[in-house]
Amino acid sequence: MTVTVRDRLRQEVLDANLAIPQVGLATLTWGNVSGVDREAGVFVIKPSGVPYENLTIDDLVTVRLADGAVVDGDLRPSTDTETHRCLYLAFPSVGGVTHTHSTHAVAFAQARREIPVLGTTHADTFNGPIPCTPDLTPEQCAKDYEYNTGQVIVDLLNGDDTRAAEVPGALVAGHGPFTWGRTARKSLEHAIICEAVADIALHTMALGPTAPPPRHLLDRHYTRKHGPDAYYGNAGPGVTTAV
Repeated sequence: MTVTVRDRLRQEVLDANLAIPQVGLATLTWGNVSGVDREAGVFVIKPSGVPYENLTIDDLVTVRLADGAVVDGDLRPSTDTETHRCLYLAFPSVGGVTHTHSTHAVAFAQARREIPVLGTTHADTFNGPIPCTPDLTPEQCAKDYEYNTGQVIVDLLNGDDTRAAEVPGALVAGHGPFTWGRTARKSLEHAIICEAVADIALHTMALGPTAPPPRHLLDRHYTRKHGPDAYYGNAGPGVTTAV
């Protein structure tokens, strides 16, 4: 069975995947982006192991959201496909998912530590620390490992779609970051920001004991970009809008 998805979605997913190495988020093929078409009940994702420099729009794989079956594409989808699917099923607001092995975010994941809120750069996008999951159990690794990787993120956020929208990313212990957003492009932007704030946090923590800024300052930075009273950015082509 072949399912046709919007050309715009396929192009967005391709562009986001091609951007991963360009912005320094992946080595070799260590990263993937997907985008969902909820009306069609499918999502589009990078194929497994294809180098970014060789990736074309025809290589992308379309997967059914309900059961993970490939419905279009000649290649195997990313090995992280089931993690993406789990996040889409759990969080209705999510339209795109990005996974990378970016250096500084992975460092926090390997240390089993959340990325703390140490300044307004973090608070501009993430309304709280970027949390880290517990380690997967032997049983979770032995069967349905990739889906269970998504499930530990869902459990970490208590399946709360509002929380997922406010903190659009998490670290999987010993593994690395997954980020998400309203679109595939937004999920990539959140991956870029996740890596940046992880880098900044590590530099800050190296200087000595740290404490978060006042809550009212962090709240101001988050709400000026998000929610009904947001006022950051401008609408229209070629200008920056709130992330």
